[in-house]
Amino acid sequence: QVQPVESGGGLVQPGGSLTLSCEVSSGSSFKRTVMSWWRQAPGKERELVATITSKAWINTYYLESVQGRFTISRDDDKNTIYLQMNRLEPEDTGVYFCNARDILFPWGQGTQVTVSS
Repeated sequence: QVQPVESGGGLVQPGGSLTLSCEVSSGSSFKRTVMSWWRQAPGKERELVATITSKAWINTYYLESVQGRFTISRDDDKNTIYLQMNRLEPEDTGVYFCNARDILFPWGQGTQVTVSS
């Protein structure tokens, strides 16, 4: 069964940067799939962070609190999406997940991001 595999998380100080990766073994359909990153902070519900449309007409969308600091991108040759996160804040702490925007796949394990001094 297809399941996203997230990586790249870690512990970083406020103001630091991380780049997350997510590979989805969904074959050639990946390039037509709108993909997103979500995050879940302790004790909170999962929230949508960023979305990238398919390559035929690339558009990106961001949660207001990460606009200007995070950048979502994709490499369809590698069935992979990325999340470049700059100027990280403690409020960005959480487990980050990727999935199709319409949640077509089972949730993966996610990758933990901790922003703390």
